[in-house]
Amino acid sequence: MADDKTTTKAARNTSRAGSDGGGSKPARGRRYAHATVVAHLTPEERVARGKMARTEVPRSSHGFFEAVRDRPDPVALLEEQGKTRVPELVPIRYGRMLVSPFTFYRGAALIMASDLATTPTSGLHVQACGDAHLSNFGVYGSPERRLMFDVNDFDETLPGPWEWDVKRLAASLEIAGRNNEYSDAERRKVILAGAREYRTAMTTFSRMPNLEVWYAHLDIEEQLARVQGEIDPKRVKAVERSLAKARTRDSMQAFEKLTTMVDGEPRIISQPPLIVPMEELLPEEITRDKAMKELTGLLRTYRKTLASDRRHLMEQFRFIQLARKVVGVGSVGTRAWIALMLGRDGGDPLFLQIKEAEESVLERFVGQSEYTNHGQRVVAGQRLMQATSDIFLGWEHVRSILDGKERDFYVRQLRDWKGSAEVETMLPDGMAVYARLCGWTLARSHARSGDRIAIAAYLGKSDAFDRAIADFSAAYADQNQRDFEALETAVKAKRIEAQTGL
Repeated sequence: MADDKTTTKAARNTSRAGSDGGGSKPARGRRYAHATVVAHLTPEERVARGKMARTEVPRSSHGFFEAVRDRPDPVALLEEQGKTRVPELVPIRYGRMLVSPFTFYRGAALIMASDLATTPTSGLHVQACGDAHLSNFGVYGSPERRLMFDVNDFDETLPGPWEWDVKRLAASLEIAGRNNEYSDAERRKVILAGAREYRTAMTTFSRMPNLEVWYAHLDIEEQLARVQGEIDPKRVKAVERSLAKARTRDSMQAFEKLTTMVDGEPRIISQPPLIVPMEELLPEEITRDKAMKELTGLLRTYRKTLASDRRHLMEQFRFIQLARKVVGVGSVGTRAWIALMLGRDGGDPLFLQIKEAEESVLERFVGQSEYTNHGQRVVAGQRLMQATSDIFLGWEHVRSILDGKERDFYVRQLRDWKGSAEVETMLPDGMAVYARLCGWTLARSHARSGDRIAIAAYLGKSDAFDRAIADFSAAYADQNQRDFEALETAVKAKRIEAQTGL
């Protein structure tokens, strides 16, 4: 019987990403559908399931990463993604990725998914984020107007191995720590803190009733009060200022920053290539009036994906203008729009973000989504993973008035008290606290959708899994550095173009 001290080469190199939980990889094109009949196992049977998975895939097996011999060219994977993106924006993506190995990592979700598909997994699946690096966690406003801390990016969400999210988060902590010039010991302490919090939180969730798990959430101001003794008082004040700033990040702030008055009506300010009003992108044969008519119709269709009360609220806003806006690092080049709406008067703005949803980077490795609309895939995954979601979260399928092609989109508010941590200024102790927040949050998200009792049994009480994840993170950070340098080389060789300074 295998134990955590014995790891075979087969265990290290066996991918268990298959949806049947038995280690087989589904053929590309197969849809990953949720079971129509739920097996209601007893807690004891679920514990046994987790312990059996541990005998087959020891926890220590997660501590290894070695690139396979036929590993895809990382730059080629990025180029492949660029083929479906706005051509003139793709160089901006490369430029942002080349700022540092950490920003490269943020844009390398497909590269890492390809690598994770070669690593062992327990066969226990959850609704995975697919891109759970530390900058994809943050604060936002709940409908009750509380500041919540949660995962906040779901472009790649799909049912899949829970280990992949944990490894993506942990490796991001290692890479961010290197970027901040932490020592080896400091980085390992940070990663162990996050992995331990994930493990112990999953154990706690495994003992909770179903509804209690569903209601669990992290109010960031309450949490700050609990941990402020572990952080330098000056840093506590800085966090409090950041939270206060987050509360100002709403549609009114965006309205004041992004618009100007033209002939008595607000208009989005053109700032190409980062913000470009729709009128500047329209073909000559399409007038603004025709475009407005089509866009208004599309927004009306999107409203149908909202709950009836929120649909009623949305109908009270009048559509004013649409503009293309460059967002993020990994998302640069996908079609992202901002829609300006007005409510009761000119002082009642609402900005929606309408973001293209393509195939998840996980799909080629775990099977296609059960949703034919990728916008719906994102929305369904977000609602399942988050404690509470944007009241205007919905989806749409659009035939573009620019090129006639059909694409999927999801819709949410552009800003709703959204805030993120300043990773580059974190001290080691502060990042350790942040790693714990992320670890708890990821465990809560996984506990909502997966077999939390089996996963907790697999993780166990010892720190064997924590140590393995720390080892994996160091090895993968080395690979990320090599991939970053490969992108630099590709730019120098003029294989690809990168635009910086934007």
